[in-house]
Amino acid sequence: MTEILAPAGDLASAYAAINNGADAVYLGLKSFSARASADNFDEEQLSSLCAYARALGVRVHVALNTLVKQSEVEGFVRSAVAAHNAGADALIIQDIYLGAYLKSVYPQMCLHLSTQAGVNNVYGALMAKRYGFDRVILARETPFEEIEKITKIIQTEVFVQGALCTCFSGQCYLSSFAGGNSGNRGRCKQPCRKLYSIDREGFTDRSYAISLSDLSVGEDILKLKDAGVYSFKIEGRMRRPEYVAAAVSYYRGILDGQPSAGSLSDLKRTYNRGNYTKGLAFGQDKTFISSAVQGHIGEYCGTIKVVNGKFVCLGRQKCSAGDAFKILRAGREIGGATYAGEAKEGFYLSSGTRLMNGDKVFITTDSALNARLLGAKKRLRKITVSVTVKSGHALAASVDGTEYAGTFIAQPALNRGVTKEDIARCFNKVDAYPFEVVYGDIDIADNAFVPASALNAFRREVYARCFADISSAPHAKIEKILPLPDIKAVGTNNMTAVIGCNLNGVKADVGIFKPCDYLSVDISGIEHFSGEKYLYIPPFMNGRALENIKGVLGAFDGVYCDGYWAEEFCREQGKKLFAGCGFNIANALSLSRVKAQYVALSKELTIPEAHRIAGENTFYLTAGDIKVMDLIYCPFGKTCRTCDKRELYTLTDENGRAFPMRRYQSNGCAFEFFNCANLVAPQSFTGALVDCTLSAPSAVVPAARDGAKLKNYLKKYTSGHSKNPVL
Repeated sequence: MTEILAPAGDLASAYAAINNGADAVYLGLKSFSARASADNFDEEQLSSLCAYARALGVRVHVALNTLVKQSEVEGFVRSAVAAHNAGADALIIQDIYLGAYLKSVYPQMCLHLSTQAGVNNVYGALMAKRYGFDRVILARETPFEEIEKITKIIQTEVFVQGALCTCFSGQCYLSSFAGGNSGNRGRCKQPCRKLYSIDREGFTDRSYAISLSDLSVGEDILKLKDAGVYSFKIEGRMRRPEYVAAAVSYYRGILDGQPSAGSLSDLKRTYNRGNYTKGLAFGQDKTFISSAVQGHIGEYCGTIKVVNGKFVCLGRQKCSAGDAFKILRAGREIGGATYAGEAKEGFYLSSGTRLMNGDKVFITTDSALNARLLGAKKRLRKITVSVTVKSGHALAASVDGTEYAGTFIAQPALNRGVTKEDIARCFNKVDAYPFEVVYGDIDIADNAFVPASALNAFRREVYARCFADISSAPHAKIEKILPLPDIKAVGTNNMTAVIGCNLNGVKADVGIFKPCDYLSVDISGIEHFSGEKYLYIPPFMNGRALENIKGVLGAFDGVYCDGYWAEEFCREQGKKLFAGCGFNIANALSLSRVKAQYVALSKELTIPEAHRIAGENTFYLTAGDIKVMDLIYCPFGKTCRTCDKRELYTLTDENGRAFPMRRYQSNGCAFEFFNCANLVAPQSFTGALVDCTLSAPSAVVPAARDGAKLKNYLKKYTSGHSKNPVL
């Protein structure tokens, strides 16, 4: 069995998904949704949609997939209970520890671990299962061979269509540090979609250098099905209903063995960034990066010919008023246009940009197509209705074998009795219910008479009771929200931990060694460090690289990692865990459940917010470099033959801000993207975590708790979120 899971940013998109064949929809509430800018749903809307969907055999999943601060935990739990009670079939959770708490207290909840949790290997799957999750939504970067392994452990959901994040799932802080809008809290402003230049030959011209094409696996969904994937997810809670309709129809046809020749064209016209990529599950392809076009490119429909100062699009495409277009010249977007009437060789366009002969025209809004997609035949539930009318007896009916008795007593007719046609005409009126009526037996005895008003009232009562029966949630409601555990911070921590690629001679309590090559780890950079030794492991790691590092763990006391899965990995290997900033621990409840020697609190907490939950084993990112993204792909398009293979590059944005990008080897090249300014956030309430991936630890570590010294050494600096909270 498989599931097409469609996005629903609003009710219109939910109905578009259902009517076009989705097996399930996912949506967000007004709070704790990773798409805070979508319309989202209140409890009343959610309850209504859940009932409607369940009547048609469609499941509803509710996303509560954001970072949750200490002050928000009670509201988060209330939202989870409210969604469950409204009829949600599953809750999508980012914070694995809050999810584990919910499951322990309310075991009737069905939990899916969000893609924001970064599951990309078997350890993440095993951990999710151990903590009570029913399904994992895999990181978009997970390779096919890992997907095959994970499906044997736990039910699996994989993205097949929609936008791709530049950064590895759940580890992006670029929007947060660039403008205070946290992607981990659903408010990403997508700075990755902006123009950048890179200091490498062939990449110095500004382009959308790290903006990715939209994912569309197409027929390869069948490979994922054969690998054991259960749910196929379409991204797009911020997109319009016609996109949802087109995407669901496209994949419904493929999975049902009836692909439509025009369905891909429909999909391109509703939303298409970069003419699509198959995504990283199948290896980085040539269309993976959309460096020339940032947004919706639509579908090619002709070229420009300038005739007497007017712009004509040559081609056979039939267009109409309301259609919109994007114009490309030499592969780059130069402007937009709208339909302006028929022409002899095509149609006229109106544009504020001076177009030229040979410019390429792409249709981005096809009004006739949109009307067709949203006018798809309403999805209905077929019901078999039988009615019995007998003089002196109450009206009776059955729907699919369930009996419903009325209160009105039929009487002998003085003239004309009720007929089968009267009853059928009445019960054909289904009002707002998604019913398609077929009839079983209609029995009329003793020339019975029923007034039309009474028959209509009986029909309304029958359909209301029937709908309530078939749309009721299969799980019991949670009658009482239990009080949260009273967790008090215990002790303090005066230690200093440092991350670096060479820590020899550095004085700190904990050294976190970051190799440059995980296929051949050279530990000489920490051999002469005298404190506790931890191996830095990136949040995305699987396959040969992960197996390889097991051979060097003996030289370390433990592992530092930003990915949840490392807890299960350390459990297997018998090593201590230093849970990194990427665990996004932001509340005491989650902190109390982490199985780790040390925990770095979320880098998106202010000092007062972090102070509130800090204890004897916590650290706070205090100084040095700020990693804002992990890139699990090649931003140079895998031009390996001409690559200069430098360890460090610089991306410069339109405002002249320079962002360092470090290359390292895992299963191929991967990259770390750092903030344009270093961190100066000295504090004294807990352990100081200092990131010297790019900085000199000998200079930064001694000044970690001294803001004046740090500012004197660092050329560009910021206080990060130590003073300014994220939105």
